[in-house]
Amino acid sequence: MGKVLYTDFEGVDSIIESMMDNPMLKKAIARTNLFNMWDKILPEKFKHKSRPFSMLPGGIMVIACENPVVAQELSLRKIMLIQKFKPYLSTLKMNVKDLKFDSKKWQA
Repeated sequence: MGKVLYTDFEGVDSIIESMMDNPMLKKAIARTNLFNMWDKILPEKFKHKSRPFSMLPGGIMVIACENPVVAQELSLRKIMLIQKFKPYLSTLKMNVKDLKFDSKKWQA
């Protein structure tokens, strides 16, 4: 078994604080949290058939879909999905105005 090395954790708080001052890191963390919320708002039958892919300017979230049928079904539920997203968006201080469903972005 390898030797366990201990380290001094003094000063770690200041390192974390300085990292959180980086706006790009804040944005990446917020988007990751938002993407993780996708399964919470999605109807059960679509949970393994779609996932967030990216964000476009103007608050448009691109959702990768398994096939065009899933993309069409989700686009019919777009307003409901955006409404379910609102509580999560307010806590993350993000703005998603629209969802774009794209079957070409799907990777198994």
